Amino acid sequence: MIVTVTANPSLDRTVQVRELVRGGLNRASSIRVDPGGKGINVARALALHGVDVRAVVAAGGIEGEQLVALLAGIGINVVRVPAVGPVRINMSVVEPDATVTKFNEPGALLEAGDARALSEAVLQGAGGAHRVVIAGSLPPGVDSAYYAELVRAVGSLGVPVVVDTSGPALRKAVQAGPALVKPNLRELEQTVGHPITTIGDVADAADELLDLGAGTVLASLGTDGALLRGHDGDGHAEAPVTAQNTVGAGDALLAGYLSEGCGGLPALVTAVACGAAAASLPGSAMPQPHDLRPDLVRVASQVPWGRRLQRDP
Repeated sequence: MIVTVTANPSLDRTVQVRELVRGGLNRASSIRVDPGGKGINVARALALHGVDVRAVVAAGGIEGEQLVALLAGIGINVVRVPAVGPVRINMSVVEPDATVTKFNEPGALLEAGDARALSEAVLQGAGGAHRVVIAGSLPPGVDSAYYAELVRAVGSLGVPVVVDTSGPALRKAVQAGPALVKPNLRELEQTVGHPITTIGDVADAADELLDLGAGTVLASLGTDGALLRGHDGDGHAEAPVTAQNTVGAGDALLAGYLSEGCGGLPALVTAVACGAAAASLPGSAMPQPHDLRPDLVRVASQVPWGRRLQRDP
């Protein structure tokens, strides 16, 4: 079983428009609502691939009830911890050329008592788990060291911890010694404090995270695929994709890696196949097994260290 932790979940509303008119009337051609937040997206993708998963979420208000109902509807075991305010609603406006304009709310306040309750729920659920995945941003009211403390607490139980977050919370969590971290390019740059322009730069930045305390780094690079660096091996893989909406693609990539179980290059292939499939789906839909094309994933026989990155918009 894998336990996922989402301190700042969301309801993700995706609106398709024929043309985005700034300052004018925009009519939607389609609308969909998905449960969101990084940890929840990972849980959704894992569940669709037959992995036993438990999602621990901080969710308040009627929106929280809707979130839990959506997750229960796809067979995910949800542990809900109350929050002061309602679950945030994030909106993505998608144009025909796949340009996505996002509007993300900050999230509900999580008071100290609720944050403690969330940690306790995670520790109670971690017994017997193969991994605990801590993913997503921290909500207002929570100290940036919160994830680091949770990494140490779960690690003391002998359960490997995976972290996917950003900013100061990521750096502090890495210093707590997680088994795996999954930054994207922007998060890598924020953490190491300098620009990254080539695959070799990604590897150097990953090495900095390894020196800080991470066991393995899985860097998601958008169009450039993903780079694996650390105890689980080294490698680079990529796949062609016709993107509809890249929201959640990095989360699907992480879920694909974890679903393989064995680590190394086989897991990297599954990860990249999942990320590419998610980017080709509408909204923040997570891919099912029939959506994957692992045969199209290209694993580099030699990592192209000098290749310049194609920075996604």
